Amino acid sequence: MTKDDPNVDEFEYYEELFDPLQDEHQARHSRKAELRRMTKKPHFRILAELDDLYSGATEPAEGSFVTTYRPSEYEADWLLSSLRTFHDQDLLSDVLALVKGGKEASVYRCAGGPIAGKILVAAKVFRPPKFRSLRNDSLYREGRSILLSGGRPLDESDGRVMRAIRGKTALGMQVQRTSWIMHEYAALLRLHRAGGAVPQPLAATENAILMGYCGDEHMAAPALHQVSLGPREAGRLFQEALRNIELMLQQGLIHGDLSAYNILYWEGKITLIDFPQAVDSCNNPSARFILRRDVTRVCEYFARQGVESDPEAITGELWRHYVGERSIVEQQRLMEEVLSVESQAEH
Repeated sequence: MTKDDPNVDEFEYYEELFDPLQDEHQARHSRKAELRRMTKKPHFRILAELDDLYSGATEPAEGSFVTTYRPSEYEADWLLSSLRTFHDQDLLSDVLALVKGGKEASVYRCAGGPIAGKILVAAKVFRPPKFRSLRNDSLYREGRSILLSGGRPLDESDGRVMRAIRGKTALGMQVQRTSWIMHEYAALLRLHRAGGAVPQPLAATENAILMGYCGDEHMAAPALHQVSLGPREAGRLFQEALRNIELMLQQGLIHGDLSAYNILYWEGKITLIDFPQAVDSCNNPSARFILRRDVTRVCEYFARQGVESDPEAITGELWRHYVGERSIVEQQRLMEEVLSVESQAEH
């Protein structure tokens, strides 16, 4: 794959270069191709670069820290710079392994530092803007404030920043990305303090979140969709999932993308993850639709495990108790608008 190939999308080109899970054989092939283009360099320099590339050794950047996990060429600077603050604060002492890669963020198993108070922690590191393709998040931004680094709400009287956001300038896009991350961290804080089954949030920066780790030193907890449950356990965990959906509503939140793909299972317990798109249940005009979608997806998984439920009835009861009714006409209009937006996003 080359950047100049007319049949290759530019994002796909960078996606392949940056993918930390890239097949090693493919990576070596790319390195050989690069070395073939070095024919004008002095012979001794070619030999030096060959030795460096194939030994896997990389010279740590000044002021960085050396990790057990060996990031790929395109991952290294981004990863270490993103985690440097946690390392300097003694919250993280080492990066041990990549446990989940994605278009928006990657999650790493890390050794906790003395301040973290945990042997293992998880670092969710959002990908650099040029490699990242955040979903169309306008649906989720409605009704919630813009958060700056540290979780401080943006003062909307700041005309310069507001103009940058409206104009989608580099500054505006960076503010939006930071807000996306800070909202996830804020949601984790609220839910963990309220007794939710979520990772304990430890710290956040403009590009990463450090939190409790679910799993052991050999493997991370699998997503629930990878697990088959017995009838008794399925019934118990279904009630736990509903408890967390209800607890979120008590905190004025709806997950926004809840399914068996972002619920972890470990030693008979579930943990809900991935909250950047969590919406305000009272101020987002699409809140009821989003809640119904979350409940339906959870019910669909547990139905395959033998648990019968009525997602419409569950959604209606939760909505009436914690939010209140909207008119039938308004609900239908909002549903049609949301479905239209999602259809356009898919294409």
